Amino acid sequence: MPAGLGRTHTKERGTIYDKRNTAYVGIDMHKETHTAVVIDCWMNDLGHITFENRPNAFDSFVLKVKAMCGKLLVGHKYTVKTVNPAYTHAVRLSAPTVHKNDDYDAYCIARILRDMLDKLPDADQPDIFWTIRQFVKRRDSLSKRYSILQNQLHAQLTSSYSSYRKFFSELDGKAALTFWESYPSPSKLWAETAESLAAKLREASRNACSTRKAEQILELVKQDGHLSRDFQTERDFITSNIVKELRHTGEQRDAVDDELRKLLPLTGYQLETMPGINLITAARLTSEIGDINRFPKADKLARFSGVAPVWFSTAGKGKEQRSRQGNRELHGIFYFLAVQLVVISKGGKARHPVFRDYFDRKVQEGKTKPQALVCVMRRAVNVIYGMMKNKTAYVPYEKHED
Repeated sequence: MPAGLGRTHTKERGTIYDKRNTAYVGIDMHKETHTAVVIDCWMNDLGHITFENRPNAFDSFVLKVKAMCGKLLVGHKYTVKTVNPAYTHAVRLSAPTVHKNDDYDAYCIARILRDMLDKLPDADQPDIFWTIRQFVKRRDSLSKRYSILQNQLHAQLTSSYSSYRKFFSELDGKAALTFWESYPSPSKLWAETAESLAAKLREASRNACSTRKAEQILELVKQDGHLSRDFQTERDFITSNIVKELRHTGEQRDAVDDELRKLLPLTGYQLETMPGINLITAARLTSEIGDINRFPKADKLARFSGVAPVWFSTAGKGKEQRSRQGNRELHGIFYFLAVQLVVISKGGKARHPVFRDYFDRKVQEGKTKPQALVCVMRRAVNVIYGMMKNKTAYVPYEKHED
């Protein structure tokens, strides 16, 4: 995160920086320490500072910067900007000899800060967006762990129950997890009757399982037969252990969802009112976009997310091409949202007729389906930008007959 420190002059249309009287401090951030390089507007290297990553170290860091800059910083405010790593990468590659270390990275950041000070976004995003982002990352981590555990459970059950997929509609349902934990192999099941098994499953599933379901499970186990294996006790322990961790991971993920339900309304955004956007999608959009006021118009958000095309030209001739830049995580969110908006349900009806009609119209105009889907993504960006900017709910468009 780079910091620009120096004199500012405020006018109606924004802030104008007197670059000759401004010191530019590029900070290369790490977990334990940060490295800072201070330059002036002529790119003279005024000094290097390494300081610990803790709040109490910042005051002494500022004092060192003041000592290096002299009169440049006396009595003036500090401005903190965020620099995209793509900029520093480009500056690094522009050198005749490419090298990389903490000091040089901080110097590249300071150079970008000097050249693009008026264009870089301020690093003053409210804490709520940072917190939501941390919850989304935590949920992603738990979901990945949950998928790994599901695959491990599948591998264990394959060697124990040949027809285990027919036992329950969901491998990780409440009744299913209780069954796998209590009966990791058929040898644990022989003493059970249909009534006793049904009673145990009903308790776990809140009376959702019937005696008939228990009879079906016992019949399937009987048809499969039982193959005795060595170290079956150890195998059963692994299965039960996986189920316990799977249940615990699922509970943690549900707890994160509960916290997100409390946090998202505090932003004022009402993204869940739009078809195709559930709690998780709304949280992902909010965590990646953050404060919508960072973007003066929808075009900026489209370019930030890599949805807007890029113009390539030479000698006066060119064409628009699909962008492979921008925030790829946000691009993926808009892509899957667009798919949800144009999908046809099993009944043959469009889940969202307006977006589906728009998609079909673009195809009729000669665009391929992937190109038409990008058009839907672009329109979704406009809609979401308007909802976030005005903090309003989604209002469906209704086509009136003439």
